[in-house]
Amino acid sequence: MQPLRFALRNLWRDLKSGELVVLALALTVAVASLTAVGFFTGRIAQGVRAQAAEVLAADLRLESPAPIARGDFEEARRLGLRTAEVESFPTAIFNGEDSQLAALIAVTPGYPLRGHLKIADTPFGSARVTEGVPAAGEAWADARIFAQLKLERGAALRIGAGTFRLTQVLDYRPDQGTGFVNLAPAVLINAASLPATALVQPGSRVTYAALFAGAPAAVMQMRAYLESHKGAGERLREVDESSRQLNSAIDRASRFLSLASLASVLLAAVAVAMGARRYVARHIDTVALLKCMGASQGFVLAMTLIELSLLSLLAVGAGSLIGDLAQRGLAWLLRGLIRTELPPATLEPLPIALVTVLAMLIGFALPSILRLRSTPPVRVLRRTAEAPALRFGIAYVLALGALFAILWSLTRDTELVVSVLAGALGMGLVLSLAGFGLVRLTGRLRGGVGVAWRYGLANVSRRGAASVVQIVAFGLGLMMLLLLAVVRGDLLADWRRSLPADVPNNFLVNIRPEERAPLEAYLAAHGLGQPHLYPMVRARITAIDGVPAERLRPPSDRARGFLEREQNLTWSEQLPEDNQLIAGRWWTPAEYGARLVSVSSEYQEALGLKLGDTLDFDIAGEPLSARVASIRKVRWDSFRPNFFLVFPPHLLDGAAGTYMTSLYLTPAQRPQLADLVRRFPTISVFDVDAILKQIREIMDRASLAVQYVFLFTLAAGIVVLLAAVQSTRDERRYESAMLRTLGASRATVLKGVAAEFSALGFLAGTLGAFGASAVGWLLARRLFSLPYELDPWVWLIGLVCGTVLVGVAGTLATQRVVRAPPVMTLRDE
Repeated sequence: MQPLRFALRNLWRDLKSGELVVLALALTVAVASLTAVGFFTGRIAQGVRAQAAEVLAADLRLESPAPIARGDFEEARRLGLRTAEVESFPTAIFNGEDSQLAALIAVTPGYPLRGHLKIADTPFGSARVTEGVPAAGEAWADARIFAQLKLERGAALRIGAGTFRLTQVLDYRPDQGTGFVNLAPAVLINAASLPATALVQPGSRVTYAALFAGAPAAVMQMRAYLESHKGAGERLREVDESSRQLNSAIDRASRFLSLASLASVLLAAVAVAMGARRYVARHIDTVALLKCMGASQGFVLAMTLIELSLLSLLAVGAGSLIGDLAQRGLAWLLRGLIRTELPPATLEPLPIALVTVLAMLIGFALPSILRLRSTPPVRVLRRTAEAPALRFGIAYVLALGALFAILWSLTRDTELVVSVLAGALGMGLVLSLAGFGLVRLTGRLRGGVGVAWRYGLANVSRRGAASVVQIVAFGLGLMMLLLLAVVRGDLLADWRRSLPADVPNNFLVNIRPEERAPLEAYLAAHGLGQPHLYPMVRARITAIDGVPAERLRPPSDRARGFLEREQNLTWSEQLPEDNQLIAGRWWTPAEYGARLVSVSSEYQEALGLKLGDTLDFDIAGEPLSARVASIRKVRWDSFRPNFFLVFPPHLLDGAAGTYMTSLYLTPAQRPQLADLVRRFPTISVFDVDAILKQIREIMDRASLAVQYVFLFTLAAGIVVLLAAVQSTRDERRYESAMLRTLGASRATVLKGVAAEFSALGFLAGTLGAFGASAVGWLLARRLFSLPYELDPWVWLIGLVCGTVLVGVAGTLATQRVVRAPPVMTLRDE
């Protein structure tokens, strides 16, 4: 009980005297940042995930070529989930003697479970949201069907043995897909009307889908149930695999949020390290006195650890309260900007915050505390006696290990953590070397400047190691602030520029070779642009390195899909604009016609491919073998035609195929699609405007959350600045007293302090700008797959803010020390 009693007394005394202000602020800001980020971004992430679930029209979707067992729906009802059923298949529809191939979609009431149907009164007209489904005997048809069959609302449409009345134009289904297969125009009917068509017979190729939605915990249980009970041919689809474009956008948004969180935690860790140094410096005399009175090393260590643990609990409580209030206030302030109601916050960030704080103390405070317990008792008589330094670099090992564990646990993104941590450590090394250089340089320059500057530069040179520590702290703080304040804006702007207002929002597929020239002429004549037409051939993979596809064991449903379904192939002379080579090389003109293939990273990862593997394909009955020459990272959210498999020119010249293209249409130009469909009835038009709106909303939400997190990063940066200034407060107090005793005025001492901090800030700001630009470039190229241009404002802001901010803040923070009467300081010494 003795260590606990001493620890409580010390904690109360230190809190009253302000000795723990820096350390407490650092821990509280870290917790507030973590919990606020966890609370708010967790709600944002749930909202984004719910938005992305629209692509499936559910949280879970089970597809099967046979009717789905009723037991699955009974289990879903037991778990409290909502359900819906969908049956779909291609069929011919008739208007008199005219016919059109369409995708018949029969749905039960309640469909869709996520997202909304959109209908219109005229083909390609203004759409509106509806909550219902067609009534029995009614049908809603795609605008292309209205255009191709020259229909009007209220017309009779014959489907199989049944006749349906067209009541609405079907503009959008959440689960209409984002691929370039099964693009036949859709007709939506009520599932109760399907028997009237007499189209579903034994042997019919019908796709059955069961949709489930509800609470996340119940959805997870249902997923586990379906995984263990699904039959042959059944495929379970989730939000994560629903759309390559949406997945890419969500992944990029998550990384932006993770980057903001990393910056806050990294700065808080630096502040904790600085606060711990000051804590040890202020308690070393007390420990020496306790040892003179018989206290053992174990007693000192236990007392200190208990005190810091109690402090961490107080910081977790205060920081969590601040974080919760902050996220509630932000959600209220921005209630008009967030279109959907965000789900309530969960308590998941609280244990993470507690563990993070303890890891910070262990990694950044424990090394100093371990030195504190070894303080020699003789220090009571001889103030120059110091505790021996830790051996074997244990301090650095603990700090690096704790920091990596903290950052990784927050993001679970090893590549992002390694990139940011490597940038921070590299910047720390550069700052250390620059600091030592400045210390040596100031020793030579101080003779040629005025009194104030001579005193300030002498302080930099005389303090040596302390000046280097301050430069590292200032530089890292400014680097992370610049990274989020300026580089963050550049990265988000680059992301938005990658999806400009005129990005293609309509795709034209199934363009026959003989229609290519007439279509290009039609588009040019009607002012719809001159888009590039991409060749496209359908093929199925038959073997990998000589092993037949049916003998391969795909590790996932996605890999099984690549093996079982046909893929779209294309050929290209140049690497596509939105693709980046990550392995291998692109072919040269001399290799046109060679049996080579470039695969996307998704295709390569799913099938476990590597450079040099041989892939065998069946192209309309003709075999083709090709060697994997390169692997590409594809930006699916660019909304330009992209392919899993790309071949060199001339290799597929003999294969019969079609073309596809994309174009941007304004709302005023959309009605022209009706005439285009009539003119080219075999061409399928795919409207992705709704998906574009979803991705832009994801961008807006990500930007909002990152700006929010930046407030906590700014607070952490201020604490770092305060901790760095406080680290030499006692030395400055003594120096100021000595100088004023020898006749120096208060103004001269303050000017000297301002010169010292301005010199430190100039170097830290300049190098911090360099580090922010370098890390920004690395993040843009390696993680976000975005072009990044160096912003000269980063350098100007870094130089000015480093000099002015550090100079002014340092001067103001030490003003009270300078104003203290010299006699009080000298008497204490």
